[in-house]
Amino acid sequence: MDDMDPVEIFKALANESRLHFLKWLGDPDRYFPEDPEGSGGHSRKHGLCVGLLAKKSGLSQSTVSHYLSILQKAGLVEASRQGQWTYYKRNEKALKSVSRFLKEDL
Repeated sequence: MDDMDPVEIFKALANESRLHFLKWLGDPDRYFPEDPEGSGGHSRKHGLCVGLLAKKSGLSQSTVSHYLSILQKAGLVEASRQGQWTYYKRNEKALKSVSRFLKEDL
């Protein structure tokens, strides 16, 4: 997994809510159809904001932020700031690397 730490990755994945976040981040249009492009909560280009993830998961925004931080430190999500919003999206390259690790190295 190149420069990624497998233990940190698997720790990050060992939580149901964080797994949901990765799933939802993978297909925002499917999981957030009520939030069309440009409404401030999600963007096909940039990802999803904490508020949408909090609303869908039923978790507080601070918990969602903490969970996203764990996923980000593990290299599984990326954050980008756009004005007042911080958007999160999956790091597809990292997820492919994890998949390759599972298939070939484990």
